[in-house]
Amino acid sequence: MPAPLPRHSRLDDAQALLSGTALISLGVALYQPAGLLSGGTSGLAFLLHYNGLGRFGLIFFLLNLPFYWLAWRQMGRSFTVKTLAAVSLLSVLAEAVPHWLRVAEVAPLYAALMGGVLMGAGFLILFRHRASLGGVGILALWLQETRGWRAGHVQLAVDLCILTAAFLTVDWRRVLVSIAGAIALNMVLAINHRPGRYVAQ
Repeated sequence: MPAPLPRHSRLDDAQALLSGTALISLGVALYQPAGLLSGGTSGLAFLLHYNGLGRFGLIFFLLNLPFYWLAWRQMGRSFTVKTLAAVSLLSVLAEAVPHWLRVAEVAPLYAALMGGVLMGAGFLILFRHRASLGGVGILALWLQETRGWRAGHVQLAVDLCILTAAFLTVDWRRVLVSIAGAIALNMVLAINHRPGRYVAQ
């Protein structure tokens, strides 16, 4: 009989939620002054924010509310609670970081690539502790666990659809640079987050 998988302690999970969302909030802080977009619910939050419909953190939190039903039903209580905590943390950090770190000027391509890598690393930490930032992340993890599809590939496909739709309201050059960022983010996940590669719960 195979040995049971090691389990993360609550302290392990807490530091993962904090460090993962902190990395992602740095990526958001690079994206905003460059006027860039991401995919998933955060991409929709960026679009609404840039169009003057509210603050990014609040919009992001509200957009994720419908996905908790799927998380609870398909991924379990622990995953749902940790995901709610991560979404709440990022919503707060996304508003706080610009007060702590002021990015006066950043090249859009650098912001997209480095922001994408930072967010990808943050997502990787969250995924390895059975948490996500809601929305597409929940769907991607569920498909990986039930169908064997790589979470990074699923999220990349959805992200590209959202960024393509952004051509309707956002300058096409910003969208193209944003696509480069989405590729960087999801390559981090596709390469580093594969079924069976990380054995812990």
